[in-house]
Amino acid sequence: MARYTGPVCRLCRREGMKLFLKGRRCYSPKCPLGRERGLRSGPPGLHAAMGPRGREKDYALRLRAKQRAKRIYGVLERQFQQYFEEASRQKGVTGEVLAQLLERRLDNVVYRLGFGASRRMARQLVLHRHILVNNRIVNVPSYQVKVGDVVELRERARKIPGVLESTEAAYARGIPAWLSLDLENLRGQVKALPTLADADPALDVRMIVEFYSR
Repeated sequence: MARYTGPVCRLCRREGMKLFLKGRRCYSPKCPLGRERGLRSGPPGLHAAMGPRGREKDYALRLRAKQRAKRIYGVLERQFQQYFEEASRQKGVTGEVLAQLLERRLDNVVYRLGFGASRRMARQLVLHRHILVNNRIVNVPSYQVKVGDVVELRERARKIPGVLESTEAAYARGIPAWLSLDLENLRGQVKALPTLADADPALDVRMIVEFYSR
C-alpha cells in the first residue's frame, strides 16, 4: 500500500502552517513551526532561503490547497482525485461532499476520537487490526463510516503506550459534534454525517474544486 514515508515536518514547513502530522510534538516547543526564527522553520529546499519571488499565481495557490489537503488526510494523488470524482458525481455541493468523504475515512475518525495522536498513528492502529467497527475488525484506513457505526479499540490496543493519554487529551480539547466518545470504555459512535465546518480548518475546498475544474 503506497504512502508517504519521508520526514513529515518538511511537509508542514512547505505549507507554512502546522498540519499536526506528528501528534503531541506539534503542540510542543520542539515543533519547527513553533519557533520564531528557527533553523528549519522556513520552507525546505535550497532556494527557499532566497525568499518569495513575487505574488503566487492562481494556479500555484490552487495547487497548494490540493497538496495541503492530501497531506493533512494522508492521501496520495490518485486516491485524492478519485475522492473528487466521487464527490462530483454525488448530489450536493462538490466541495462539501469532498470534505465529508475525507472526514468519514476510518483513520480520520480514529484520530478525531483521540485513539491516535496523529492521523499517521491512527492509520497504523487500523492497519495493525487494533480497531473494531460494529464489533468487527476493519483494517482499511479508507473505510467510510456511516451514521450509527460504533468505533472502538480492541482490548490489546488499550495497553499501547500513549493511546490513553492521547484519548484523554483529545477529550479535553473537545470531540467533534458529529462524534461521541465513551472515554471509560474507549468507544466512539458516529452520531451524524460531518459537515464542511467539521473538516480541518486548513482545508480550502473552493480552491480544490477550481484546481480540478480548470
